Amino acid sequence: MRTDIFARLDREPEPPKIEAPRMSRHRIALFGGTLAFYLAIVWAVLITSWLVALDWKVMLFRPYQQWPELHPFLDYYVVLGQRGPTAVMVACWLGWRSWRQHTLRPLLVLGTSLLLLNVTVGAVKLGLGRLGPHYATQIGSAEMFAGGDIFPSGHTANAVVTWGILAYLATTPRARRYLSAVSATVSLGVGLTTVYIGTHWLSDVLLGWAAGLLILLALPWFEPLIARTETWIFAMRERWRERRGGARPAPVADTGPQPVLLPQSMATDGLTAEAVTVPPEPALPAGHAATGVRARAHTGHPARPGSMPVAPAGVRRPPPHTERGPRAGSPARPMTGG
Repeated sequence: MRTDIFARLDREPEPPKIEAPRMSRHRIALFGGTLAFYLAIVWAVLITSWLVALDWKVMLFRPYQQWPELHPFLDYYVVLGQRGPTAVMVACWLGWRSWRQHTLRPLLVLGTSLLLLNVTVGAVKLGLGRLGPHYATQIGSAEMFAGGDIFPSGHTANAVVTWGILAYLATTPRARRYLSAVSATVSLGVGLTTVYIGTHWLSDVLLGWAAGLLILLALPWFEPLIARTETWIFAMRERWRERRGGARPAPVADTGPQPVLLPQSMATDGLTAEAVTVPPEPALPAGHAATGVRARAHTGHPARPGSMPVAPAGVRRPPPHTERGPRAGSPARPMTGG
């Protein structure tokens, strides 16, 4: 009973079960619509449609010259879309949640989303090679396949993914709604800030929003992989703990038969020590007195009461005679005169 109690106390608390978002029909329809919008933006820029003309109008308007008083504030606000600072801030928060909930899922979801962001957005950037507004060479041109790397906007996509992860990992519907509104506001502001500063075209920001939203909508497809990765990491941790701090079994004492000192009466009957064996006694800690056969083997036969002499082996003592009279049943000795 006590063993069961201590086993329960030593056992780590089970992490709370957090239900991962499922790929419902509504989510699949939203993913399909966002993907269609993504492809439509890419196609509109490739064919130099009205969207490219709108890019040039916004760029030539030069918003940073129209409202210069906003420039100092927006220089700091745009940092909310940089991958390094935002990833560190969100990772600290999710790391604390992982520690409290005894699960690695929040950190693994963040790592998976950032990996998808780097692969998808980075590949499109390098593949299309669009130049930014400050490096444009011809007015009205789409500036595609010119060695640039600004389409889609990485700041915007990173803001959508990094802050949207907080809403994705929310545990209650109310928290998910609030965090979704906050992440949408931050990512919208970051995208428009890049247009204000002049580092991105308007179409870059539109495609960045779509790219980040696609990653958030696709995360439920990666939940089984995240769960298997978490299980594997915990299994490796347990193995490392066993190898590092596992208790080694104590050496087993010799289990052979122990010698027995036979009493005098047994020795006279022809028995030997080899014929009598007893099971070995367990090793006792220091400070405990030995008992049983082991004690008799070290101390010899116990002293007989009354300090009675012991006859040597093979010699039988004659029965003691009483001085009061003859034994019962023996013939009486005749009386003789003297």
